[in-house]
Amino acid sequence: MEVLKIATAGSVDDGKSTLIGRLLYDTKSLTNDKLEAIEKASKQKGFDYLDFSFATDGLVAEREQGITIDVAHIYFSTQTKSYIIADTPGHVEYTRNMVTGASTSQAAIVLIDARKGVIEQTNRHFFINNLLRVKDVIVAVNKMDLVNFSEEIYNDIKADFEALMAKREYQDQTITFIPVSALKGDNVVHGSDNMPWYNGQTLLEHLELLDTKDIYNSGTPRFPVQYVVRPKTNEFHDFRGYAGKVYGGELSVGDDIVVLPSQTKSKIKDIYFYDEKYETASRRSSVTITLENDINVSRGDMIVKENDLPTIDKQFTATICWMDSKALQAGGKYVLQHGVNKVLAKVDVINHKINTDYSGVNAEADSLGMNDIASVSFKLNKPIFYDAFKSHRTNGSFILIDTQSNSTVGAGFIQK
Repeated sequence: MEVLKIATAGSVDDGKSTLIGRLLYDTKSLTNDKLEAIEKASKQKGFDYLDFSFATDGLVAEREQGITIDVAHIYFSTQTKSYIIADTPGHVEYTRNMVTGASTSQAAIVLIDARKGVIEQTNRHFFINNLLRVKDVIVAVNKMDLVNFSEEIYNDIKADFEALMAKREYQDQTITFIPVSALKGDNVVHGSDNMPWYNGQTLLEHLELLDTKDIYNSGTPRFPVQYVVRPKTNEFHDFRGYAGKVYGGELSVGDDIVVLPSQTKSKIKDIYFYDEKYETASRRSSVTITLENDINVSRGDMIVKENDLPTIDKQFTATICWMDSKALQAGGKYVLQHGVNKVLAKVDVINHKINTDYSGVNAEADSLGMNDIASVSFKLNKPIFYDAFKSHRTNGSFILIDTQSNSTVGAGFIQK
């Protein structure tokens, strides 16, 4: 069954958690005990309706404050698809959490409160989805019941958002507008009699028809070696395979390949999935590959097609989302993890800080605080083999790790 990964985004109290809860409820994906807990919690709060946000807000602080703080992953299925929804925080203080949730998503739902329209945080949420090259974005104009299901208000919000779309860098993005009421259920799973002027799909109908084309599909296969397989048995005494996951394209038996960083050439001899052989390894498949030549290949190396080499360099510029309370400064040193490969990295220069409300850049920035996004240049102690993020989401991204605390302090997307 196809799997679609979705990230939600919206300002505080725009109804993200309620929308997801409504999806779960109307698709009959809530267990009886979960439904009973929602009913009980709603009564305790004095509500005369079911508060579906209780289906996703798992932290006590979230339930008490009525906001989303952490990223919650929700799973449900229909007869045609399985869904993984990342319910990400909307507040500016949790920008890093939104980046984390959206970084592996194929689609995004951006919620707008019909009473407030497009606000500063809407700019930020759309900017991040555009930065992360999320291809399909659904703009759900929520709480239509609180504006008397007004077509005029909906059209005004749509026009304001279309003006925002004109500012985006990544143009190959499909934007779909849907007026909804998450609380009442209008146009979420079932159509709405309250908005006869809208003749489009419901939210679920749209999601059901979305192409689940892999987010890593650039047509350029990359195979980071995670493990060298050398069985300690007489039957497979001479077996030497390389286990990993195929990103971005396909690899087939007979392909001419290059092993990086040594740039040694060979051909793919066999492709195994457990004990079965295959002619082709499709993207995102975890397989073991054997080569025709007995060459030196280690964990952290990368196998690529001979005519499709990535960039091999010790320096590059990337867009950084900073996630730590301790500031990033020029000259700072970190462990950079790119796939399974780890190298030492030094911040060469902070080029500029990016204003996520599309108001431009701050060229005078000399440090980055938590949740800041900026263009930063790095120098490495040894080369890595990378692609620009815009052409390969997996091989163009990395994380930064603090050398003392071993904590992940930043996420990066390579520009060049």
